[in-house]
Amino acid sequence: NGTARVSSLFIELLERQFPIESHHQRISLRTAKDYAERLSVHVNYLNRALKETIGKTTTDIIGNRIIQEAKILLKQTQWNISEIAYCLGFEEVAHFSNFFKKQTTFSPAAFRAQ
Repeated sequence: NGTARVSSLFIELLERQFPIESHHQRISLRTAKDYAERLSVHVNYLNRALKETIGKTTTDIIGNRIIQEAKILLKQTQWNISEIAYCLGFEEVAHFSNFFKKQTTFSPAAFRAQ
C-alpha cells in the first residue's frame, strides 16, 4: 500500500546518506520537510505513514539515525567534534552538543572519553 511504500522509500533515502567516510562529506537531508520534498509528499502524510508503519515520527527516526552515526564517528574517528557536527548537518557545534546531550545524557566529549 501507499504508506508502506513511502515508509520504505524514506528509510532508503535516510540510509543512503550513511556511513560518513570523510569529514568533508555532509548529509543533505536533515529535516522531515527535506525528506517529504524529495519524496514528493506532504510532510504530514510522511509523518502519518511512518507513525502507522514504524510507530515513530519522522523527526524521531531522523534523530535516532543521526545519533547512531554520531556515536560511531565519536568512537571510531579522531575527527574533532566540530567536524562531526558539520558532517551531520549542524551549523553550530553548540546545537550538535545540545542535541547529543538531550538524546544520550552525555556531551559528545564525555561519550568519546568513556
